[in-house]
Amino acid sequence: MALLPKQTYTKNEATIWSIPNYWDVIAVVLVFTFIVLAAWGAKQMGAPYRLGDIIPISLNPIYLPTYALRTTMRLFIALFFSLLFTFTFGTLAAKNKHAERLIIPIIDILQSIPILSFLSITVTGFIVIFKNSMLGPECAAIFAIFTSQAWNMTLSFYLSVKTVPSDLKEAATVFRLSAWQRFWKLEVPFSMHSLIWNMMMSMSGSWFFVIASEAFTVSNQNITLPGIGSYIALAIAQADSKAIIYAIFCMLVVIVLYDQLLFRPLIYWTEKFRESQDDDDEKAPRAWLVSLFQRTKILRSTTSLFSKLADIWINLQPINTKPKTAIKKKLSPLLIKINYFVLLLALASASIFIWRFVFANVPFAESRHVVMLGIYTGIRVMSLIFVSSLIWVPIGVWIGLRPNIAATIQPIVQFIAAFPANLLFPIVAMLIVTLKLNVEIWVAPLMVLGTQWYILFNVITGASAIPRELKLAAANFKVTGFLWWRRFILPGIAPCFITGAITAAGGAWNASIIAEIITWGPIRLQATGIGAYIQTNFTAGDFPRVALGTMIMCLIVLLINRFFWRPLYNIAMERFGLD
Repeated sequence: MALLPKQTYTKNEATIWSIPNYWDVIAVVLVFTFIVLAAWGAKQMGAPYRLGDIIPISLNPIYLPTYALRTTMRLFIALFFSLLFTFTFGTLAAKNKHAERLIIPIIDILQSIPILSFLSITVTGFIVIFKNSMLGPECAAIFAIFTSQAWNMTLSFYLSVKTVPSDLKEAATVFRLSAWQRFWKLEVPFSMHSLIWNMMMSMSGSWFFVIASEAFTVSNQNITLPGIGSYIALAIAQADSKAIIYAIFCMLVVIVLYDQLLFRPLIYWTEKFRESQDDDDEKAPRAWLVSLFQRTKILRSTTSLFSKLADIWINLQPINTKPKTAIKKKLSPLLIKINYFVLLLALASASIFIWRFVFANVPFAESRHVVMLGIYTGIRVMSLIFVSSLIWVPIGVWIGLRPNIAATIQPIVQFIAAFPANLLFPIVAMLIVTLKLNVEIWVAPLMVLGTQWYILFNVITGASAIPRELKLAAANFKVTGFLWWRRFILPGIAPCFITGAITAAGGAWNASIIAEIITWGPIRLQATGIGAYIQTNFTAGDFPRVALGTMIMCLIVLLINRFFWRPLYNIAMERFGLD
């Protein structure tokens, strides 16, 4: 879309209520359209529902706009709660060593827990809480989508807060900013560029799990929610290729819309928070929505009101306490030991309960078999992450060092990242059957199709955040070739790359529950792995075995993170002066 011509206003003109122009009319139509659609979608989410009711899903493409609205609302509600989780626990982990030792390993575990395991735990509870209401399964689906968004955003924000430059921290101290002010005026703006990119990645990655969250079976009870995910699930079950094409086109339209209406303006807005401005930054295209609102008169005059509200929020008196000059009191060693003892006691009690729940119904000898299944899946995951890194790190660096190209390619990457690998299952199934391929090998790429983009997005973020001064220094000293990678690029992107690789690996483990079993009409192909084990028992309603598979998967992921990814992350933080 062509950019709108630029128009400027003086300070007095911008604050005077005047006769609206036609740009005001366009902007008001957009705003009210959004409000009406959101209100209608919210009303549908609260419709009556009883467990066992069958919600019909039609493959007629005329229903796709309605399904798209329902799915998009779930995605953005989950994104809102993911932001709250990110700001709370990401900040706590970055600023408190004791909390960091607890929160980061828990996130490592949570991001590897299959979405079906979350559904098996939460769907019954939400249905009981919101009895006879659609809000029960809706909240279960939103929570499942939340689990596919929050961990990546939290790790990204945690890294950004940890790496705030010392000179900016000193400036905040000189200006005597409170902890609340420091958070909103320093830490959030500094992390905003990386956070927005990871929000886009989380939105795109959650499309991969939309099918599992909108159409699932628990204890042989089918639950479907109107949405693109359930539409795709029905199209796969009926082997309807034409419906799959309709769904892909609808997804493309939805992704372009929320990219243009939300993420593109946010990226344009976050440019003012960058530490340094490159010459290429000026070439980055502006968001047409921002230009439209800047040309309005009445709506533009409301900016002063929003600015005052933002100032009130940042300078809240109950929270805005001036920093004390006295030395901060540290927790006594005895209190710390008591806290750890209470935590260990709670974990031990939970472990005993889960142990009794699982092995009261499952032979202990079966756990050895499940461990082997986990090892098979682990080999697939680590091999795929290695191959994906070789492919996407150079591409991500090339894009990240060229902001104008990054702005152009962003919606393309978003759509590719949001493309559910489930839609490729028919092609893979037919190729495996026709060519008699080894299902153990050829289902593996499906595990990483939806998660490899975490590596690309984080590498783009890391490369684009490299200060201009370092780029000029490398150019002046004529650093090229392998030395350029070893001394300049890899140190600059290392923390972001490792964060992306950890998230991609966790997502690949999660995706194994979908990728290790392929169905297309009557065709069913199953690979050997812990993902297939969990999905099979989830469908059958065998929750003890679902819990066993989930526990062993989490344990394997925790060991890999503890002895492989976390040491690499610590080396990157310490060696490159970021800790």
